[in-house]
Amino acid sequence: MQQASFEQQLAWTKQHMTRSLQALDGLPDLIGVRLACSMHLDLKMLPLVEGLLAKGAELFITTCNPTTVRDQVVEVMKRSGAQVEAWHNIPAEDYLSAIHQALAWGPTHLCEMGADLSYALDREDSLAEAKEGIRASLEATGSGINRMERLKLPYPVFNWDDLPVKEGLHNRHMVGLTTWQTFFARTQLTLHEKRVLVIGYGSVGQGIARVARTYGGTVTIVELDPIQAIEASYDGWPVRPLAEAISDADVIVTATGARGVITADHIPLLKQNAFLLNCGHSDIEIDVAALRGYPTEQVLPAIESFQVGTKRIYLLAGGSMFNLTAGEGDSLNAFDVTLAVLISGIGHIVGQGANWAPGIYLLPREVWEKVI
Repeated sequence: MQQASFEQQLAWTKQHMTRSLQALDGLPDLIGVRLACSMHLDLKMLPLVEGLLAKGAELFITTCNPTTVRDQVVEVMKRSGAQVEAWHNIPAEDYLSAIHQALAWGPTHLCEMGADLSYALDREDSLAEAKEGIRASLEATGSGINRMERLKLPYPVFNWDDLPVKEGLHNRHMVGLTTWQTFFARTQLTLHEKRVLVIGYGSVGQGIARVARTYGGTVTIVELDPIQAIEASYDGWPVRPLAEAISDADVIVTATGARGVITADHIPLLKQNAFLLNCGHSDIEIDVAALRGYPTEQVLPAIESFQVGTKRIYLLAGGSMFNLTAGEGDSLNAFDVTLAVLISGIGHIVGQGANWAPGIYLLPREVWEKVI
């Protein structure tokens, strides 16, 4: 079967993202806006970048996750007129340098997924001048909002991760669906006769668990928060401590946004042929460094095998966000809604939102409701 060209894929993407294109048409003139973006750089972000540039905005773009960068997308963004400092698997040192370059560039507004730009502004005295020029910011992730709550930032930040439309559509439905679609495509296995352990019962974990059961998996939940744990129990899931449940699981999914969920101490407890994968925003949930202390080999694209004593263990996508690192992420029609909300949020921060007092706010309903 002939593979679609990049141009064909882009045309197909735009064809199925009509809400986003309409939202872009509704933006005001953006001349004078200097927007620094830290975001996933996959094909679905191109309509956003091209549309903002067409409205007159200047853009400095870097990634929020080195493993989700598509280099061909970066090249198209550059040719369109954006300044982009990112490439696939950009090393940590260069990644931090790109964050500093984006801020030294002198942005008027920020668009973030993970709060790396705001975090650097808060911690680096050398960026004090850059901080003074920023009028407002958008944040797309729960982990980013959690980081920002500990910062002292002199501009308003609008949280659009907790909007019902994003939490329900993207977090609860699409991440779970596309995670398992990617798992089937990469491993050539299904979940039938497999015990699936989902760690974290936020909206992402809820979707992962529900879809796993739909596809034949037997699901158990690990959740430290007592309120979410009882919610999982009332939803009909068995809830067990991690140390007790991990040795029974065939597939283990982290979905917490927290660091060090699977530690070096957990690795010897894993069963033969267990799969480890992460659906959180960053590759911090599984102690990959500890895993790499065992003999390893690449057995298939996005699948590494580790020999842990007499057992073989598999790590998917290097512990990075699995559905977008090893797959395509959200469906086009679902992401069309998400991107339209983001675009509407940009319209807000370059308009009335820039006049709000410093602090973290939920993106107002009247801003996003009109685009869905």
